[in-house]
Amino acid sequence: MPNNYYVTTPIYYVNDKPHIGHSYTTMLADVLTRFHAAMGDDTFFLTGTDEHGQKVQKAAEQRHMDPLAHCNETVIRFQELWKRLGIHNSDFIRTTQERHKKIVCRILQDLFDRGLIYKAEYTGHYCIPCERYFTEKDLLEGGLCPECRRATSKLIESNYFFKMSLYQDWLVDYIKTHPGFIQPEYRANETLGFLRKPLGDLCISRPKSRLSWGIELPFDKDYVCYVWFDALINYISAIGYGTDEEKFRKWWSGAHHLIGKDILTTHTVYWPTMLKAMDLPMPKSIFAHGWWLSGQDKMSKSLGNVVNPMDMMNLFGVDAFRYCLMAEMVLGNDASFTQSSFIKRYNSDLANDLGNMLSRAVKLTIKYFEGRIPAPGGYEAPDRELRDQALASIPLMRSAVENMKIDRGIDGVMNVVRAANRYMEKTAPWTLAKEGNMARLATVLYTTAETLRIVSGLLLPVMPCKMKEFRMKLGLPEEIAEKSDFAGRLAKWGTLEPGTQVQDTDALFPRIVIEEPMAQLKAEGRKANPKAEEKKSGTVAVGAETVTIDDFAKISLKTAKILEAEKVEGADKLLKLKISLGTETRQIVSGIAKYYTPEELVGKIIIVVANLKPAKIRGVESFGMLLAAKTGDTLKLATIDGGEFPDGIAVG
Repeated sequence: MPNNYYVTTPIYYVNDKPHIGHSYTTMLADVLTRFHAAMGDDTFFLTGTDEHGQKVQKAAEQRHMDPLAHCNETVIRFQELWKRLGIHNSDFIRTTQERHKKIVCRILQDLFDRGLIYKAEYTGHYCIPCERYFTEKDLLEGGLCPECRRATSKLIESNYFFKMSLYQDWLVDYIKTHPGFIQPEYRANETLGFLRKPLGDLCISRPKSRLSWGIELPFDKDYVCYVWFDALINYISAIGYGTDEEKFRKWWSGAHHLIGKDILTTHTVYWPTMLKAMDLPMPKSIFAHGWWLSGQDKMSKSLGNVVNPMDMMNLFGVDAFRYCLMAEMVLGNDASFTQSSFIKRYNSDLANDLGNMLSRAVKLTIKYFEGRIPAPGGYEAPDRELRDQALASIPLMRSAVENMKIDRGIDGVMNVVRAANRYMEKTAPWTLAKEGNMARLATVLYTTAETLRIVSGLLLPVMPCKMKEFRMKLGLPEEIAEKSDFAGRLAKWGTLEPGTQVQDTDALFPRIVIEEPMAQLKAEGRKANPKAEEKKSGTVAVGAETVTIDDFAKISLKTAKILEAEKVEGADKLLKLKISLGTETRQIVSGIAKYYTPEELVGKIIIVVANLKPAKIRGVESFGMLLAAKTGDTLKLATIDGGEFPDGIAVG
């Protein structure tokens, strides 16, 4: 019988456009939902917008708009971005919807009737950006907010309070006896640390004289509900609490909240005590992930260092953007964002490893088996080793998802891809073809294709569009390519049927090339090659002649990865190679067609002269020269041991 998996994101303020923090949490929820569906669970994914409170009212006033009109306009930015990011949420709740407001009022009235809400005068410090009260002892030096470090205002006014303090001892005991309730574990310890101090009652109202934009208290028309008390209730109002008890019981039994660490207290103190007062069970887990940092600082609008998700998607593509974010952050910890780190991961994992592996497998199948998946023969030790590693990555990924370690699951999958690349180098299918050993070649290509089928199925929740396309290139029909079933087809070796027609493919993940530093220097009017210091004179032996070290220093030798290779039309001896030099791609023409086939060159790390003046050979431009040694009829390229060595590294 399937489990019920209900995941929520925080609901986002509509005072401004969404940023990378909003995008990350929502993508994470989408990825988790897709993984749980693949594992056979019934899933429900809720996100939405928080549309009441002082920040929203202030944003609307600055635009000279009615608050609801402002919300109606701003919410579209979130909804459109979620579609663009490939996010398939089950529901999108807005706190201005009647279905939500009705439940908030019902809960408020019930708590008031039972004496759990009372009116009293309050003196305290209020932070408008956080929309929270703080006591004198909570404040930082200078009266600053302990959360956002901005100035607070001292207020004295009558308000309504929820008797949160009644539940302090219960909450401490619950956290201690339910180790998975707050995750990661150190966040539970952080909450327990907060609860060592006496827990006060929670102010749950704002006078209309100060704030009019909110849900009116059902028992006092001069007040509106505090935005956090209102907002937290969305997690139950959206799934039928008070209106559809069967639906509510089904989903609430498997509830998991995803939050940023900055809203830990509201979710691990306010929310559990509210649920206890309502006599409702606790959610299964509350998981607080870290922040995306720009250098050492949290990304925030006030600091001007927020990344626009749209800009990132335009650079990487939607699925690559999802992949890089999921692979880069260890859940629970902060992660530092730089474009260079993203580009490095994209080029390494997706363009070089995964994309090139698919291209090699498909092109070899087309060349030697008319584009049809060959039937395997007997499996040898290398085949079995790769097969076992591919199958083992399925329970590894399941465990990673269940333990909120998605980055480790992805890393395990990419280790299989790298193993597949090493397997192809070891088995050398191009050599098997030369030798006419077609039976062995068939087994190698089938093993490679089956490994890629499993790998792409495991990455499907992370990159749903690209991996569907990837799987269709392997010949899977669309209805199978777009689904991932951990306990079904995906976990069974040999489900890729021999005779299946593969599809030729261009680069599924085109390599991203960064503008050369030289161009940047020239654009800024600086010297392109400033000399830090004069090199000392010396000599190095080359055969019977010598050159000075200054002469040798003029030659730029670099490692390069061969991305593509093909014959030059009308020239039997020439091959045209597309190579990567780390920050750029180039084309080199070389007379090595007699010694190497195009297929066996792809993926090799070679050494090239990188600063050779470009020339045309048989009308084809060649920029650089590869190094090779020849004796008699034998020629060998100068290569670097180990296929995972970086390209673009200086040699010398």
